[in-house]
Amino acid sequence: MTQDFRDGAAAGSTPRTALLLVNLGTPDAPTPAAVRRFLGEFLHDHRVVDTSRWLWCPILHGVILPLRGRPVAHSYASIWGPDGSPLRVQSEKLTAALQAQLPEFTVRLAMRYGAPSIASVLRELQAQAHERLLVLPLYPQYSATTSASVHDAVFAELATWRRLPELRLINDYHRNSDWLDALEAGVESHWDLHGRGDKLLMSFHGIPQRYADAGDPYPQQCIIGARLLAERLRLGDGAWSLCFQSRFGREPWLAPAIEQELAKLAAQGVKTVDVVCPGFAVDCLETLEEIAVRDAELFRRAGGGALRYVPALNASPGHVSALANLARRHAQGWPH
Repeated sequence: MTQDFRDGAAAGSTPRTALLLVNLGTPDAPTPAAVRRFLGEFLHDHRVVDTSRWLWCPILHGVILPLRGRPVAHSYASIWGPDGSPLRVQSEKLTAALQAQLPEFTVRLAMRYGAPSIASVLRELQAQAHERLLVLPLYPQYSATTSASVHDAVFAELATWRRLPELRLINDYHRNSDWLDALEAGVESHWDLHGRGDKLLMSFHGIPQRYADAGDPYPQQCIIGARLLAERLRLGDGAWSLCFQSRFGREPWLAPAIEQELAKLAAQGVKTVDVVCPGFAVDCLETLEEIAVRDAELFRRAGGGALRYVPALNASPGHVSALANLARRHAQGWPH
């Protein structure tokens, strides 16, 4: 029998609210087997790859996972720390810092793919008798490939429950002034330490162009957030540009791709590029290895000089305060 969401709560007790943070996820270890398990779950999500399963599954399991497991594991191993995956470590630090700022919430972390799963964390919250649930995907910009996929997983688990919590979902926060303040402070801090580069490049994870053509608002939200950040940094149009990274597969993705943008900047004689990735709440493979290592080498080979990566917000005080304020605003009207 499905447990009541409020089982075990004393009559008349103060209602309790849970804040569920969700990040994308990470392999359990930097090994080919662990990477194949993780990629198998990730790339099997129809929100991520919407190709017919009859066509996609043989390609995924017969070609992609066997071929990509080892090289991707090598990339993860290059950034793996003593405590594990940077995405997991930084997400856990962010969760702990938010819990310290939000005593009126129970703050928990789940991963959309890998562990801890959304279903397992929701069941823990169910057992603890929380009556209200606020879901915050750690994606500043909404996309069906990310935020909607998180919501799908939440709905799938709640569909098995007899009694549901009051539920609120946060879609995005790309215009949020506190978040933009934190981004601005991060870039300014980088410049204070290293000096200002010739160009600031804002890089966002890409999605297939046809997803945007079908109505996904993601690219527009990236553009809006980038422009707002550039305004705060008092950057003219020639001092910054926007691009998209992490292309997968052969079909057209959002443009310009970071590889093209870096080649263009090198050809223009730009020697120093600072790269910030506003779409990533914490540092991960796509920032620490793809941007800071591979793309830095690509820029040098193209004739450029230094590519300096601006760290993600991670568990910085400004980021923690921004997300805490965001959670409180979305929980307004719920008694604590």
